[in-house]
Amino acid sequence: MRILIYSYNYHPEPIGIAPLMTELAEGLVTKGHEVRVVTAMPNYPQRKIYSEYRGQLFCEEERNGVKIQRCYVAIHPNPGVVTRVLLDGSFALLSFFQALKGWRPDIILSTSPSLPACVPVALLKLIYGCPTVLSLQDILPEAAVRTGLISNKIAIRAFEVLEKFAYASATHISVITDSFTKNLVSKGVDLNKIKCISNWVDTNFIRPLPKYDNQFRQQHGLVDKFVVLYSGNIARTQGVRTIIHAADVLRDIPDIEFVIVGEERQLEDLENLRHELNVDNVTLLPFTPREELPTMLAAADVSLIMQKESVVGFNMPSKTMVLMASGRPIVASVPEHGAAAQAVRKSMGGLVVEPEKPNNLARAILTIYNDPICREQFGENGHGYAIKNYSFEQALEAYESLLLSLVNKAKFSIPITSTLQPQKNIH
Repeated sequence: MRILIYSYNYHPEPIGIAPLMTELAEGLVTKGHEVRVVTAMPNYPQRKIYSEYRGQLFCEEERNGVKIQRCYVAIHPNPGVVTRVLLDGSFALLSFFQALKGWRPDIILSTSPSLPACVPVALLKLIYGCPTVLSLQDILPEAAVRTGLISNKIAIRAFEVLEKFAYASATHISVITDSFTKNLVSKGVDLNKIKCISNWVDTNFIRPLPKYDNQFRQQHGLVDKFVVLYSGNIARTQGVRTIIHAADVLRDIPDIEFVIVGEERQLEDLENLRHELNVDNVTLLPFTPREELPTMLAAADVSLIMQKESVVGFNMPSKTMVLMASGRPIVASVPEHGAAAQAVRKSMGGLVVEPEKPNNLARAILTIYNDPICREQFGENGHGYAIKNYSFEQALEAYESLLLSLVNKAKFSIPITSTLQPQKNIH
């Protein structure tokens, strides 16, 4: 197949959907397919175009057999309605021109967010006469409204219209949890149009590694510490400030150290809170290169998943399966009935606590701290569950099977008209 992947985020962005789409594109190449990716100039999570990509409207490159076609986006460090419209609008417009350059695809796989990208994808569907798959990574605008990212009523209504158009215009929709399926069906989407394919983790790359003699621990003075690690985006949806307050609760246990790894600009707010509370058992660090991620995760005694109570419960943070694969126990401070809570409980890989409750978070960490046998078992359970349920190979097979079935269906549904005139009845 010739597969066009339409994804706002892609390599070299280190977190979020970018690593997943990169692995999927390159995995499809290894299966013998031609893949080109239409994406934005890399800017996440700093919300600033990377220095080597600045000053360009378009650029093309190739990586591991994938043709990558990038376009400029009007990104702004401070998110808001106007800046979001400029960002999504610039990507929707400029990416369309990039998508027209190159070979004709047999199928288009687009990811959401960005939701407005459904418009150029629908146009390309008409131009190329090919099926499209919407890979739904988040339910918009619900997630943005719940977290306060969008509050303007006109903007909300516009996004709701876009959401309906996105679902209607896609040939098929892939979702990452069954709770996504329920949400879409409640909005009138045909169940037969939806397929659940969980996000994945490369269990050959992210795997249990020795905790001691660990370079990350040595580099940051953590050799003799019980490390409670949070790594990832620090935004409205995460509620990471709760970690600082939990550290304040546990300040009297000197060997427990909270380590928060994130984008440097986002760490400033946490640094201010740390000073305000006068806690000295928190280490704030910038992101490490992706190749060092397994070592960093292995440095943890406990890994954290953080969400606010207001977060849409069906959202599944991609770090969930990554932390399971690392073989470390998890404490998930997430909505009780959300997808992340269900996954952690089902895997028996850790504890789930009510979000935005520092005392509850501290108590769960202390439980694992005081029980090394339980700690070991949680890690083993999570790792085994990730291999069984979240392997990249399973997801790649599922995506390839879905794309191939839609391409074959499209080919066989093309009407064949004979050039011969029907014979007249001579009787």
